[in-house]
Amino acid sequence: MAKQKKTPRPRAANPRGFQDYFGAEVTARSEMLRTIAEVYHRYGFDVLESPAIETVEALGSFLPDVDRPNAGIFAFQEPGEDDGDWLALRYDLTAPLARVYAQHRNDLPTPYRRYAMGPVWRNEKPGPGRFRQFYQCDADTVGTASMAADAEICAMLADTFEALGLGGQYVIRINNRKVLNGLIELTFGAAGSTRSSEGEESLDSKLDQIWDEGVTDAVLRTIDKFDKVGEKGVRELLGPGRLDDSGAFIDGWNRTDEEIDRILGFMLARGASNEETLSNLRKLISESATGLEGVDELEQIAELLETQGYGPDRILIDPSTVRGLGYYTGPVYEAELTFEITDDKGRPRQFGSVAGGGRYDDLVKRFTGQSVPATGISIGVDRLLAALYATNRVSASAQGPVVVTVMDRARMADYQSMVADLRNAGIRAELYLGNPKNFGNQLKYADKRQSPAAIIQGSDEAERGVVQIKDLILGAQLSETASHEEWKENPSQIEVPRDQLVPEIRKILDRHG
Repeated sequence: MAKQKKTPRPRAANPRGFQDYFGAEVTARSEMLRTIAEVYHRYGFDVLESPAIETVEALGSFLPDVDRPNAGIFAFQEPGEDDGDWLALRYDLTAPLARVYAQHRNDLPTPYRRYAMGPVWRNEKPGPGRFRQFYQCDADTVGTASMAADAEICAMLADTFEALGLGGQYVIRINNRKVLNGLIELTFGAAGSTRSSEGEESLDSKLDQIWDEGVTDAVLRTIDKFDKVGEKGVRELLGPGRLDDSGAFIDGWNRTDEEIDRILGFMLARGASNEETLSNLRKLISESATGLEGVDELEQIAELLETQGYGPDRILIDPSTVRGLGYYTGPVYEAELTFEITDDKGRPRQFGSVAGGGRYDDLVKRFTGQSVPATGISIGVDRLLAALYATNRVSASAQGPVVVTVMDRARMADYQSMVADLRNAGIRAELYLGNPKNFGNQLKYADKRQSPAAIIQGSDEAERGVVQIKDLILGAQLSETASHEEWKENPSQIEVPRDQLVPEIRKILDRHG
């Protein structure tokens, strides 16, 4: 009889593009999201939780740089049915909102203001800092075309950064897709076309044709690189091409000098104030009705923000701002952090973008057939959390619980009583539940738990009604820096009456913040 093969053990490894998050990381993220939620709640937004899974049909084909609705997502067909729905993990929080609003619009207030926080999934090739599962935090207003909604989103985002302690270290840039469309219209020959005259090519169809030719996409992606490659780099990318920092040649788009000059003039239109920028834009796209409509909307937003005290030092109009998703129809926003960090090669660079969004008036229309105006913002939670780590606003380590050690197994009830007293006083605490035979292992456990203090009570202390409290943080500090005399003058272990356990632990916690 053949020997039966053993079932191979599963490999203990994450799927590519996914990672585990432990205590301190999860706690830091939760605290950050709690702060953000407080700001959103103050602005009158309600929280919404929707399923992690949507139908592929409902999600649509709006994933960045992907044309097919089932590409770039984790999708599967409902089991047990030959023609069951194709389902997918959501790739963002905006597409599900469109479905929610279309489905429940008769029961929801209009405008509907909601925020949502949670993981999203992208079936893309993972890389450094690029994961297949990551967190997003969105806030959206559905059901109003007023530019006041867009101004409010930008103000709320600024207040969020202030609440997180990032005041003076961020800027929110605003542009408008209508202005960008006006630039394309004038640059590539759609000027003078009309939206409605019978027998003439509409502006929409002309722009669609330009998009199909790849020109619009190329221009927008090149504009988006302006901060990285500068005016000379953009001119090269729109023209014959350029050598990148690695020495590789990047093919250009071979546009004419006239077209390139117009695009660069647009990108360099930002003035010393929002008013000057608006004036420059009006001159540049004065022949485009679509572009001028976009400038008018930007002017309304800037005026509304200015009256609330949000000047260009925090929120500014920037013609070089581009958002990649195809569903934006009006104002678009990009929030970036302006402090410097050091990259992998030791070079200083700005931290960069942590949030983006804009107006998407046609997304709900997919479900209802009727245009429903909407605008919103999405924060990259992992990016923003990394910024808080970089500026020491959160710590990579979290303080662990106070550990009550076990000196006598027969007295477990006494030790559990100490733990209960600490917990009832609001202090995080735990009883050591491992093998208590080796006391040194208990202290090693407390160190690994990053505990601020350990409680010790043997039979002698119990008879005298006292406990020993070992300040583990102070002990670690003294072991590194103190002389023998200083060690004796500043002992890290003290003896206190049992009924003083809670107040003495509070003193230690207060001492170490």
